[in-house]
Amino acid sequence: MGIEIGKLKFDGSRKFDMKGFDTADNLGVDGKQKGQELLEEYRPQLVEWQSKLYADGGRSLLIIFQAMDAAGKDGMINHVFSGVNPQGVQVTSFKQPSKPELAHDYLWRIHQAVPPKGMIGIFNRSHYEDVLVGKVLDLPKAYGLPGAGKAKFWDMRYRQISDFERMLTENGTAVLKFFLHVSKEEQRKRLLSRLDDKSKNWKFETGDLTTREDWDAYMKAYKDAINRTATPFAPWYVIPADKKWAARLAVAKILLDTFEDMKPKYPEIGKAGRKQLEECRSALQPGKGEGKAKETPKDTQPTKVEGKGKETPKDTQPAEAGGKDPGKATDVTATSGSQTSAGA
Repeated sequence: MGIEIGKLKFDGSRKFDMKGFDTADNLGVDGKQKGQELLEEYRPQLVEWQSKLYADGGRSLLIIFQAMDAAGKDGMINHVFSGVNPQGVQVTSFKQPSKPELAHDYLWRIHQAVPPKGMIGIFNRSHYEDVLVGKVLDLPKAYGLPGAGKAKFWDMRYRQISDFERMLTENGTAVLKFFLHVSKEEQRKRLLSRLDDKSKNWKFETGDLTTREDWDAYMKAYKDAINRTATPFAPWYVIPADKKWAARLAVAKILLDTFEDMKPKYPEIGKAGRKQLEECRSALQPGKGEGKAKETPKDTQPTKVEGKGKETPKDTQPAEAGGKDPGKATDVTATSGSQTSAGA
C-alpha cells in the first residue's frame, strides 16, 4: 500500500493554503495498526542508511521541524529516530537568542549547528522562528534591527533564508523542512492532557495560551514562510499532525526517499587495502603469530582500510554514542541550543 506523500510536498511549483488541508489525513493508510507496522519496517532501513551516510562522509542531512505548541516535534524525533546511532545524529533546539547571539546576524548561530559531513542534524525549531514568532510579535523592531518596520523587511528575510539554504545544499548538505500541522482543536486537547496528567505538567507553559490567542496570525505567518521559501533544493513538507502515528509514518517515508536520492554508500577498499586486511586476518589466526603483525615503518603512511570516520566538532555535543558501530540501534536524546518559540 503506497503512502500518499506527493500532496504533502511544496517545492515552489504550487502554493500552500491552510484552507482545505486535512490535519487528520490517514495518507491512504488503513488505520493506526497498519501505520505502526509500516513504521517498524522503515526503522531498520533508516538505521542502514544512516550507517552508510556516516561511513561515506561525503554529505550531510539537515532536518528542520517547525510546529505550533503540542504538535508533536519531540515525540517525532524520539519515535522516528529511535533506531539510529546517536554518534551520527545531533539534535539542536533553538530558544530565545542570548545577548551574544543577538550581537550577530540571526543566521549566525544557525550556521554553527549545521551538521558536518556524514552526520544527520535535527533542528527542533530553527531560523524560521525569525519569520514566524519574529513576524507575529514584530521582534526585529523591538531589537532595533536595520530596516525593521519597512514593507520590504520580510521579503529580505525570506530571500536571505533561501540563499542560506541554497548555499548549504550546494556544499553537500541536503535540507528537509517539515511543518507539523496540528488543528487548533487537537492542540486544545493536548494542552488539556498536559494539565490533567501530572507527569506532563512540566511541559505546559502559560505562554502556550498567549500564542494560541494569536492562532490566525501564526497560521498566516506559516503560510507566508512556506510559500516564500519552498524551493526544489529545500522543499517544505506539510505533515498532517492530528494523528501522531500518521505524522511519524509520513516523515519516516520522506526520509527514506531522501536517502534513496542521496545514495550514500560504504567506502570501497582497494587492492592494497585488501592485502593488508588479509595480513591482519592471518596474524589473528590461532597459532599464527597473533599479536606479532608487522608494524608499519614510522616514515611510511599506512593504507587506510576503514571508512571515513570523523570527529564530532568540539562545540557540538550529539547524544552520547551507544557504541562504535554507526549502525547500532540506540535511542536518540535531544540536546539544547537556543531561540524564541511558537511550538513545543
